[in-house]
Amino acid sequence: MRRAGWRLAGLLALLALGAGPAGAGAAGAQRVEVPSLDRRGDAALLQPGFWFRAPGSTPAPAMLLLHGCAGPYDRARQLSHRLQEYAALLNAEGVHVLVTDSLTPRGEHELCSQRIGKRRVTQVQRRRDALGALRWLAAQPGVDADRLGLLGWSNGGSTVLAATDAGHDEVAAAPVSAHFAVAFYPGCAAELMRGYRPGAALLLLLGAADDWTAPGPCQALAASAGPPVPEVEVYAGAYHGFDSAAPLRLRTDVPNGVNPGQGVHVGGDPAARAASRLRLLRFVREFSR
Repeated sequence: MRRAGWRLAGLLALLALGAGPAGAGAAGAQRVEVPSLDRRGDAALLQPGFWFRAPGSTPAPAMLLLHGCAGPYDRARQLSHRLQEYAALLNAEGVHVLVTDSLTPRGEHELCSQRIGKRRVTQVQRRRDALGALRWLAAQPGVDADRLGLLGWSNGGSTVLAATDAGHDEVAAAPVSAHFAVAFYPGCAAELMRGYRPGAALLLLLGAADDWTAPGPCQALAASAGPPVPEVEVYAGAYHGFDSAAPLRLRTDVPNGVNPGQGVHVGGDPAARAASRLRLLRFVREFSR
């Protein structure tokens, strides 16, 4: 690995302030700019990022957290409570955490209301963002570049799959790759996922009642992929966003889903939330040690 060069690039990026929305802070996080493998003119596109260092000085694992179609911010344009919560959860396990923003540098705030196939930020772009962020992580002091992970939700979960597909040329050629990856309720039916070959240990966490990104295509993807064979957990009665604390509601502004035009259900499920967090931590402990 050419880690000396990556460390220099990472140190330079750490000196820069993030370029996300004003006030988009997070307690305990350092604002950073993270180069994507995607380009803006002659230069790499820079992703606003939030860097949560775990305590201790021993080289430790690190995970990249990938937001869903609503982006990484809440309505007040602060880093969402969910992302901050997961960063704290993983930091407590001795895992460094990076959260990146794929939308703001491309002039978007959300993709949920945009039809699949017409979304203005694509999975090709998000895969390049993730691969660039993994390279940035490998360059950071105190990070073990051989123990990098991905964690994504919904659209970000699809990015987890796109960035770990060993059969894709960009993934195969990337100088840094993920060792393990977790995807909450990703969209697995896209053309991008056909012929998926896992390049990392993979855990899929799915809701049985999900009518936005149905579990069936992900179960089929896992059954046809491997080795390593992806692990799959399906939570009975759980809808999209089951790991949140938000009440269940019907979103009628989403044109995609199992029943187009009828909206999709989104909201937390206390049992699935608790069980999925325990499953996530067990997986992270197994593959980050």
